[in-house]
Amino acid sequence: MKILVTGGAGFIGGNYVHLMVKEHPEDTIVVLDSLTYAGNLETLEPVMDAPNFRFVKGDIRDRDFVSALFEKEHFDIVINFAAESHVDRSIENPQIFLETNIIGVSVLMDACRKYGIKRYHQVSTDEVYGELPSDRPDLLFHEDTPIHTSSPYSTSKASADLLVLAYHRTYGLPVTISRCSNNYGPYQFPEKLIPLVISRALADESIPVYGEGKNVRDWLHVYDHCHAIDLIVRNGKDGEVYNIGGHNERNNLEVVKTILKALGRSEDLIHYVKDRPGHDLRYAMDPEKIETELGWKPEYHFESGIKDTIDWYLNHKEWWQHIVNGEYQSYYERMYKDRK
Repeated sequence: MKILVTGGAGFIGGNYVHLMVKEHPEDTIVVLDSLTYAGNLETLEPVMDAPNFRFVKGDIRDRDFVSALFEKEHFDIVINFAAESHVDRSIENPQIFLETNIIGVSVLMDACRKYGIKRYHQVSTDEVYGELPSDRPDLLFHEDTPIHTSSPYSTSKASADLLVLAYHRTYGLPVTISRCSNNYGPYQFPEKLIPLVISRALADESIPVYGEGKNVRDWLHVYDHCHAIDLIVRNGKDGEVYNIGGHNERNNLEVVKTILKALGRSEDLIHYVKDRPGHDLRYAMDPEKIETELGWKPEYHFESGIKDTIDWYLNHKEWWQHIVNGEYQSYYERMYKDRK
C-alpha cells in the first residue's frame, strides 16, 4: 500500500512513521508536512534514507497542492496527524487552529473522495469530550460520550471529527477516527509538559505548574498509540470511532515530581502559576472497544514508560537542544538544498 501520513514530522506522526517504515517494509510511506514551528524534520532523520519512505513539504490547507499530490501519487490510505495541538496557543490565536484543524481536514477529505482513497483516518483527542470530575474515578470517556469542548483547540478537533463522520454518511467516504489520551515518549516538542520538565530540570530552571497541579490526565506511551492506529487503519470498521487510553491516570504534579526524582533534582524548582482559562480537571479513556474488537492492549505502564522517556531525552540532548535554540528550523534547507 501507499500511505500518506500528514503531519509526519511532528511528535506522534513521526513515531508512527518510524514504526511503519520498520514493521511494514512492503508499504510506501509518504510524509506531508508544512514544517511549522512543531514540525521537525530531524525527527525523521532515522528513516530519511529508507527505500520505502519519502518526504514532501506542503500545507494541507492548500487545495491545489493537495489535489496535485493525490493525482500524482495514487494513495491507498491517508492518516491525518497534521494539527495545531497546543491548548495555550489556541487560546492566544484561535484562527490558525480553525484553518488547519478544520479547513485542512476538509481539503484532505475532498481529495480522498476525488481520488478513491480506501481509508481516511483522523487522529483526534480525548479533549473533545470535555472534562470528568476528579472525585469520580469510576467515570470514563466512552465513544458515545457527548462532545463538550473547553478550548479553541478541542473545539477545532471536535469540528473535524464531526466533519469526517458527515463525509462518511453523506458521501460514503471510508473513514475511521481515533481519540487518544495524553501521549508521551521520544521526539515530543519541548513545550509539552514532560519534555518541558525534563529540559528545564536538567538546566536547573524553574518549572511552571498550572494552579495546584491537580489536573489529572491518562498517560499513553506514543508507541502504544501508534500500534493502535495501525490496527485501526488496517482492521477497523468504516465510520467508527475508537478510544485509545493507557490506564495510567496521574495528576500533573505527580508527573513533575516523578521526573524531578528520576533526575535527582529538588522539588524547589516547582513554580506554581495562574491556571489557564477553561483548564479541564480530568480526562480518562475507556479503551474497551479497541481492546475487544481489535485485540489492542497497551504495553507500557507509566512507571516504565516515563523511565524510558527520560532516558531517551538524556541520550538525545542534541535533538531537543536544537529546538530550544531554534537550529532545527534550518534542517530542511540543510537536507534538501542539494536535492532535486
